[in-house]
Amino acid sequence: MTRGMLIRRECFPFRRLFRISRGSKAVAQVITVELDEGGAVGRGECVPYGRYRETVEAVAAALESHRRDVEAGMPREAVQSALPAGAARNALDCALWDLEAKLAGRPAWQLAGLPPPAPLTTAFTIAIDTPVAMAMAAREASGRPLLKLKLHGDGDLDRVRAVRAAAPQARLIVDANEGWTPRILAELGPPLAMAGVELIEQPLPAGQDEALRGLPCPVPLGADESFHLGADLDRLRGLYQVLNLKLDKTGGLTEALKVKAAATAAGFRIMVGCMVGSSLSMAPAVLLAQDAAFVDLDGPLLLAEDRHPALRYDSATVYPPDAALWG
Repeated sequence: MTRGMLIRRECFPFRRLFRISRGSKAVAQVITVELDEGGAVGRGECVPYGRYRETVEAVAAALESHRRDVEAGMPREAVQSALPAGAARNALDCALWDLEAKLAGRPAWQLAGLPPPAPLTTAFTIAIDTPVAMAMAAREASGRPLLKLKLHGDGDLDRVRAVRAAAPQARLIVDANEGWTPRILAELGPPLAMAGVELIEQPLPAGQDEALRGLPCPVPLGADESFHLGADLDRLRGLYQVLNLKLDKTGGLTEALKVKAAATAAGFRIMVGCMVGSSLSMAPAVLLAQDAAFVDLDGPLLLAEDRHPALRYDSATVYPPDAALWG
């Protein structure tokens, strides 16, 4: 049976300019892989990420270089060694999961040996801005129970306090995206705890994690840029309590399920996050995020327009994907 592969570059504009500590973005650039076999089509999406030295062009080229093997029927297990962890492998791995599910007439969660997925409560991200602007955004999102605030250093405590006043009932997590120093973390930890912040994500630049050892902080710390694969677990033990698992970092659902099991066994709490992409990026992550301590799969909510069909979002609740979308 022959298999065809289509590699497509797509852009999804943001609702508004999205700012984090490293800069701003107006458009989410993604790569979609479609596999056509036996009348079934499997799809996967990845978001090439400049922080990890990925570009749309390089990711597309990496996928193209394996076209012959993929179209010859390369199985999902072989993809794990054919491509390194990262965006390209994620798109292909998730497309193969979707294709396998459609050919088998069984949902992907069942093929993976997982329990039936349930709806999840996702965080909603508020980009870096002035305290007044972030408070306004928080007020608009005040019906969402979990808000994630992007921070970067100067004025961050004012930002958090403004958001807390605007959304007093919301749970809060903050993400510095490597923008802090140990001094900032030591100064902000106690007042952030008093403001009810439940997690500080990636306070220091990746590679400077050892500075966290022995540094007291009353708020749990989460690793994102510092955490990619199971090989990172020993190094991060005693530094972080929460690990942010993303399909674009692990290189797909296949590896992510293994990493999640290893991280949980090692005593870490799990956060399942995302790069900002469409519902096709989020759909396999919904399976991964079942029973996670924190879920951050709000990418489509930040876009001006999503795919059709799309994931169903009801305020902060995201529902498992229909087969027409993925899996």
